Amino acid sequence: MLSALMLALALPAYAAQQTLALNWKAETQFGGFYAAQYSKAFERRHLDVNITEGGSGTPTVQILAAGRVNYAIVSGDEIAIAHDRGADDVVALFAVYQTNPQCIMTHAERGFAKIDDVLQNDGTLLWQAGLPYAQYFRKKYAPIKVRSAPYLGGIGQFQHDPQTSQQCFITSEPLTAEKAGIKVKAFLVADSGYNPYTTVLATTRNYLQQHPDEVRAMVAAVREGWSNYLKDPAATNVQMATLNKAVSLDNLNAGAKAQQSLIQATPNGKLGAMTTARWQQLVEQLQQLGVIHKPVAADKLFVDL
Repeated sequence: MLSALMLALALPAYAAQQTLALNWKAETQFGGFYAAQYSKAFERRHLDVNITEGGSGTPTVQILAAGRVNYAIVSGDEIAIAHDRGADDVVALFAVYQTNPQCIMTHAERGFAKIDDVLQNDGTLLWQAGLPYAQYFRKKYAPIKVRSAPYLGGIGQFQHDPQTSQQCFITSEPLTAEKAGIKVKAFLVADSGYNPYTTVLATTRNYLQQHPDEVRAMVAAVREGWSNYLKDPAATNVQMATLNKAVSLDNLNAGAKAQQSLIQATPNGKLGAMTTARWQQLVEQLQQLGVIHKPVAADKLFVDL
């Protein structure tokens, strides 16, 4: 009993359980987090992480800022906007994607060569028109001729109308469409010049101050999980396929391959790393779009662990 007490006293001050809120279902953009769980990278660091799935429009940044979870997956622009609107306690810890995997997908038969072809021609574009990158497109590629309509998920409308384009993740909808026999062309949003960090692990600065050792352990476990997933995603994909029945194992395996170069931009680069310069560019873009209005300090948006 004494030895158990001494062991407990020797362990760092961690929360009893850590909740990580995702902003979508179990798919390849979260592969490294699940890999950390299944490979016991969390457990080896005395972490008991509960990963909760999200869905379209899940407000993870608000949930995190309100203290309802310890960690959440958010986008870089969501963090900058949160700071502008007073939730300046939210802080990024680890950025999965060095290149934003968001895309605009169109039917290959239309012969489009770049994003502005989609925007400046007839047809329908299914997207969340209020997203910052949509506002960036409206400014950069004006005048936009394509008709905007809400994106409700999946590829149903896209599949049945060759004049329809839609938003997507390079790791998901294009693969689903190709499997359905539809030839598509997907254009990365990042190629337009708007490239925020995406699938970002975040916490609050207050939580970091209260549990510094836990947060460092969390980041280390996540980095290990992503390193393992990039090397061999097969076992984790099998596990994720049991959690998300809407996606096939074949698509998970193909998605894992498609995202490799977007995550590890350089062969020896530190996974999840972020820079002040990159955050500053994002802040300036959001200010130019009128999305944020107050001064936002780029170096306060993330911590390097």
